[in-house]
Formats: sequence, C-alpha cells, structure tokens
Amino acid sequence: MKRVVITGAGTINALGLNVPDTLAAFAAGQCGIGPLDIPDVDRLSVRIGAQVKGWQATDHFDLRGLSLYDRMTQFALWSARQAVEQSGLQFDSALQDRAGVVLGTAGGGLNTTDDSYRAVYAEGKNRVHPLTVPRLMANAGVSHISMTYGLRGPCFTISTACASSNHAMGLAFQMVRAGTAPVMLTGGSEAMLCFGGLKAWEGLRVMSSDACRPFSANRSGMVQGEGAAVFVFEDRDHALARGAEILAEIVGFAMCSDAHDVVMPASEGAVRAMRGALADAGLNAAQVGYVNAHGTGTAANDRSEAAAIGAVFGPDAPLVSSTKSAHGHMIGGTGAVELLACLMALRDGIIAPTLGFQQPDPNCPLDVVPNIARRAQVEVALSNAFAFGGLNAVLAITRAD
Repeated sequence: MKRVVITGAGTINALGLNVPDTLAAFAAGQCGIGPLDIPDVDRLSVRIGAQVKGWQATDHFDLRGLSLYDRMTQFALWSARQAVEQSGLQFDSALQDRAGVVLGTAGGGLNTTDDSYRAVYAEGKNRVHPLTVPRLMANAGVSHISMTYGLRGPCFTISTACASSNHAMGLAFQMVRAGTAPVMLTGGSEAMLCFGGLKAWEGLRVMSSDACRPFSANRSGMVQGEGAAVFVFEDRDHALARGAEILAEIVGFAMCSDAHDVVMPASEGAVRAMRGALADAGLNAAQVGYVNAHGTGTAANDRSEAAAIGAVFGPDAPLVSSTKSAHGHMIGGTGAVELLACLMALRDGIIAPTLGFQQPDPNCPLDVVPNIARRAQVEVALSNAFAFGGLNAVLAITRAD
C-alpha cells in the first residue's frame, strides 16, 4: 500500500481567495459571515451568509470559459490552479494517463439552475442559454479541471450532501494508496448562495438569521457559505522523487451510514466513522490532538456529535472546533475548506477557534477553543463530515515526517 501525502492546496471562500489569507483569517478569529448581496434578498427571511467577496471571474477566465463556467466551476478551477502551482507538478503524458480528479458538490451549478428557472418562469422567456446543461451539471468542475491539465485517469464527482468533499477526498486517498493513480486532485466546491438555494434551505427551518454559534447553548442554527478547496494527493514516493514539499500525510479514512433518518443524525454512525478512520490509520484515540467538527450550529448536530466524540475519546477528548462559524456551511465543499484548518493545526500549531461561542451547553462538554485561536502541538487530526441522509465520512491526517 502506498503512503499518501498532500503536496498542494488551494481555496476560495468567504475568508480569503487563497490559502494564506484563509489561514491568517482562521488564526485571527475573523468571521466571513455578513449580509447577503444577491438578487431578491428582500424576499428571504434569512439574509446572512458567508459570501465570497472581491471575486472578479473576468480577472481569471476568458470569455469562452465564462460562458461555460457556473460559479461552482469557477471556484473549483481557481482552487485547483493554486494547488497545482504549489505542488510544482508537471503533467507529462505518462502522468496524465493515470492522474485524475474527484470532487464533491451537493448542488452542482445551482446558480445556473436558478437563473434558468428565473428566466423561464419569472420573466416568461421561452429559451435559456444554449450551454445551460454543461454549466449546471454536477461534474462540470471535475471535467474542466481534467481538461485544463489533460488528466485522463479516474475523474468523477461525488454528491453526498454535506459529506460530499470528505467522501471525494477519502476515495482519492484510497485510489492513490492502492496504486490506481499516483496523483489525484481532490476536494469540493459549492455555490448555493442564490435565491432558490437559500429559499429551499429556509424551508427546513435550520437556518440562523443572525450568527453561527456551534456548541453554544444559545445557538440558533446554521449559516450557509460558498467556496471551494482543492488538494493534490500524491504517492509519497512519487513526491519525494521529484523533491516536492510535503504539507501533511493522509493516513486513514472511513465512511458509513446511520440508516436511521434523512435529516436527524445518529451519534452511533459518527462513532463508527471516527473509530473506523483511526483503525484504518492504525492509530489510537489518545494520539489525536485536534478534531475539526462537523459542528453546524444546530442543536441536533452539535449534541449528537459531542456525544459521539465523548464515546470515542472519553473524558480526555482532544481540542475540537467548528470553523463553519467563520466560513459558513459550504455544504458539498465544506469538508475541503475544513481540511485547511487541520493543516494549520499540524503545520503551524494553531487551532482555529469556534466563533460566536457565548454559553456552554452541558450537553456538549468539550473544549471547543471558543472565539480565540490557540497554540497547541498536534500530531494527528480528524476531519468530520456528517450529512443529511445519515452519511458519514471522516479523514485522519498527520504531520509530515
């Protein structure tokens, strides 16, 4: 079995348009949640979100590209560009034949879908853009990344709601570890901050209208965000042979289903996923120094996840934080951006805080690093993702040796 390392990372989210700015925002305890600037925002009851600001697609893509790229695809391509540049990879023909892409997204090109419905139903038009289908399809980000770099190996999209990017990264990890591909670009991208996307989420009555406060007793719900993160997962021997800088090592992955309820989580599934990731990595719970929690800011998730962490780690649970309080819940892209917080903990010894924490919840007896980043030496981190539909995916990563 191959060892799998990360040699490149890229992102765009409400905290920053790249990895350095995002990590600086994590460390400073900055929050990217604020008033939304979208069409028909006055018709929404929830008018806040973690929206990407300062993004000018015309600065990064030509007009032909923009005719093909939904906002989700733009985010995926921009993040992949950063990751590949950092990795220093040169894709010759032999590598292109085996390298691939696997990304997570829940909504696909939802802005394109929303614009098309608006044109047909609200504006009474009888035609939509001729490239509507290629723009809205969920695999658009993967396909355009594969074409950009000529990657002809395994390329596909995972859609498992809030666990999409963790499932994608987990499968990429397994493919590199098994020797199926020496290099995989992987992560997730989401752009749901449009009227239709937000109106659908409003119907679930899980959204906060003021702030995201994971694990705080006075939490009021989740806040949506948008963005992407893409990583280069690489066979360690391949990376060392070309002198690449290794950012961290992926050592374990587990996925499972609650088989319980379509919206209500079951802590037993989260327990099995975390224990499975540790078993896959050959690690014990005491070695984990940080858990990036799913931590949505809903009572059902927070209490269920806290119970699961307690069952896995006992009374001496590691440091836990939910960075959704800063960058919002990016649904299918959220686990990918959250992996950046794990990288920061491992490489820089800085734990990103749980923002908005005001009142301890007796049902969540964890050290959630409230409001202010904290220094700590971390050798092993877990990244949790628990999706609607009861689908769980947990990654274990370690410092580069």
